[in-house]
Amino acid sequence: MKHLLTTKDLSRDEAELILDLTGQMAEAVSGREVPKLPTLRGRTVVNLFYEDSTRTRTSFETAAKRLSADVVNFSAKTSSVNKGESLKDTALTLQAMGPEAVVIRHPASGAPQRLTQWVDGAVLNAGDGTHAHPTQALLDAYTMRRRLGGIEGRTVAIVGDILHSRVARSNIWLLSKLGARVRLVGPPTLLPTDIDAWPVEVSYDLDASLRDADAVMMLRVQRERMNDAFFPTANEYARLYGLDERRLALMPEHAVVMHPGPMNRGMEIAARVADSPRATITEQVANGVWVRMAVLYLLLTNGETR
Repeated sequence: MKHLLTTKDLSRDEAELILDLTGQMAEAVSGREVPKLPTLRGRTVVNLFYEDSTRTRTSFETAAKRLSADVVNFSAKTSSVNKGESLKDTALTLQAMGPEAVVIRHPASGAPQRLTQWVDGAVLNAGDGTHAHPTQALLDAYTMRRRLGGIEGRTVAIVGDILHSRVARSNIWLLSKLGARVRLVGPPTLLPTDIDAWPVEVSYDLDASLRDADAVMMLRVQRERMNDAFFPTANEYARLYGLDERRLALMPEHAVVMHPGPMNRGMEIAARVADSPRATITEQVANGVWVRMAVLYLLLTNGETR
């Protein structure tokens, strides 16, 4: 594995290796007085973010530092990108620094793939347009595996704005590959037109979809990517597709509630549901560091220590 661009490219064996190694990373670091491993000492990881991000950028930075790598944070808003520099020119500038890995978030789908043409190091996709967000899907799968004991045979409902969600796309390919039954739930206006080619089932009825779900993943309504009215009002959306306490009670007792964040509390998820013991939202953030440590380790060392 040279890069991590999309979960669609991962084999089941590769995905399970990452999830197994994630657990090992969590165990190895949690038991240390200083939560660091010397594995990537002397290596450089560049965070190249063209979109605002708190969770993902901080998580990758923390992961790299816990592996003792040197981290360079490159913000597009305060760099020559703001003066019109192209992705290629930025990449060539970075290449001159010789980083072993570049973590990129970009508003254009396919930008990480383009970047692989211009840098020698590993490229990790931290989210590109509406296309993919592979480490988010991996941390979601790891969280499910921890909470539910496994993914094979489980039913996962992904609810809301599927159309604009790179998180949904990455989860669909990964979870189906790991043996889960994936169900998409949302208004017809927020479902992609090519959904027939995806390994999913589709429902427009949230209540019915929750009754046998082992996990429900609520997606943020991405208003910043919407140019048209995809639903009448926020209240109407919450009434039809919001997860409140009444709907939570419809789910099996063992079922968990997930959200990639940031949340629109009171819209796609009620505050009491988000803060309930059945919600894994803060766990997902914590698990993100372990997942990104595992991925950086695998890509930069081929699974071997120096």
